[in-house]
Parts: sequence; structure tokens; C-alpha cells
Amino acid sequence: MDKEQVAAAILHKARAIGFSAAGFAPVSRCREETERLLNMIREHRHGEMVYMQQGLAARTDPRNLLPEAKTVLSAALPYTFPLERDEDAAKISRYAMVPDYHRELRARLGMLLDFIGNMYPGQVTGKVCVDSLPVFEKSWAEKARLGMTGKNTMLIVPGTGSFVFLGEIVLDIELPASAGLKENPCNGCDACLRSCPTGAILESGKLDARKCISYLTVELKRDFTPKESAMTGPWLFGCDICQEVCPHNTRQCSPSTARGLSPRKELTCITPEEILALTRSRFRILFAGTPIWRTGLKRLKRNARAVIENLKEC
Repeated sequence: MDKEQVAAAILHKARAIGFSAAGFAPVSRCREETERLLNMIREHRHGEMVYMQQGLAARTDPRNLLPEAKTVLSAALPYTFPLERDEDAAKISRYAMVPDYHRELRARLGMLLDFIGNMYPGQVTGKVCVDSLPVFEKSWAEKARLGMTGKNTMLIVPGTGSFVFLGEIVLDIELPASAGLKENPCNGCDACLRSCPTGAILESGKLDARKCISYLTVELKRDFTPKESAMTGPWLFGCDICQEVCPHNTRQCSPSTARGLSPRKELTCITPEEILALTRSRFRILFAGTPIWRTGLKRLKRNARAVIENLKEC
């Protein structure tokens, strides 16, 4: 089997595993991406996410994760499920209603790496990367031609939209780079910029995390200031507004969800009052195995108190 056939077989397997898109890019240094990240840090737009200042060497060059790296395989796992909920009700981001994507991605990428090792004519070493490792995920997805980053800073996969989890396998073998169009997915659309209630999207592709509802409700560890509390609106955890208004997630894609990523029914309509009444044992029952578990009960109750006050103002 030549390299083109090997690549085709890997992509076919990726689809069978549940990925909506996958592709390959040759390893290179991520100079532009690193400079954008450093600019964000210099301007303090990363808020209190100190971890973003760490692991810069690995982010800049995947060879710092795997010295013999030659190819980055990028893959997108969709969670584009329909969701009906009251506009004035408390909300949880879609990604937090499903089983923890770190585990799901690692399992599927591990299966794909095993497949590559079994079918490739020669020894293969690879490193599975999810967002707990310092990798420029969206950039590698763009380089592998999975899609392009929109004005809201989310990767938009043609035909799938932006409700995707991204993961990578850094490989020590050479595979042909994926081909694809590099079109602007947004054109003249600026729905995400107009719809962000806090103005977190400063301009196309530029985000101030300190104003982002997802940052406030997920990443911020301390108590809210009164201003921050008001900014969270009805969101108990995360925020999907800039994705929900995107045409690629409405009329331009076919809803699809990878097997095992269906939302937990009890999380689609949970109220802030129910969250305030949670005991630690009940919190474990409801949220163990979801992204919310990492945030913890104390911060989730902080969010719930803010939402109760915000909904009174509606």
C-alpha cells in the first residue's frame, strides 16, 4: 500500500469511528499562532487562565511532544443535536450535557492510532492529544483542511458546523497533506459579533475572555464581581450564543451526533434552584463524567445564584 492508500484507509476508519472530518498536516512550527497567543496574554485578554502561559514550547512545535513527529492527524467529533428550551430559562452549554469529551476523544483517537499501527508497513509511534495537552487545536484542524475558523473564533467544519470536539494524533510517519478549499466561512456575516451580549468578540477572530460568559461560568475560580454576575445572564455553565446564531449551525448543516454523545435528559431542563439544593452526593450522580464535574459544586452554585438574580431582571 502506498502512502495515498494508507491515508485513505485511515480517513475511512476515522469516519467509521464517528469523526465527521479528519485530515493530515505536515509538522511545522506554529509561529503565527504563538504570537497571537502571546498578544492575548500581553493584553490580559486571557483573564485568570494562568495555564495559557504554560507549555508554550510544546504548543509552538509538536516535536516538543514527540521528537520524531512528522505528521499531525486532526479529527472532529460532532455533537450537533437539536435542543428545545425556553429562551427565558436557565441554560447549560451543549458540550456540557454529554459525557466528558476528553474521555470520548481519547478512546476514539486511541482506536485510530491502533488501526494505523496495525495497517502501516513499519513501526509507528504516535501521541494522542486532547485539549488537556498544549496543542493549537484549531490551527492544526485548519492546516489539515477540516475547516476554517470563523469570526467567533470557533472552527467551522463544512456540512457539520462548529459543534465539534477536536483532537489530534502526532505521528512519527509521513502522510500526504490533506487538500481542501480555504474559503472564508463567514463572508459578510457578523451574526456572532452582533449577538454576543457582553461584547466578548472584539472583532473578527479576536476574543476578550474576561467578557466571555463561558470563561466566567467555567474557568473563573473566584467569586463574581457584581458586574461579572450580571454578565452571565441565564447561563449556568458555558454559553452557546455565538454558535447558535451561526448559519453553519442552523440552515447549512445536517444535525449529527457521534454515538455516545447524546445529551443527558436531566441536564436539558435543570433549574438554578435545583442546583442550589444539590448535595455533594447528588451533584456526583448528576454530573460525574461530564465537563461540569471539573468545575465543582461550589462554583456551579455560584453560577446558579447569579442566574436567579439575572432572570428576575428579565
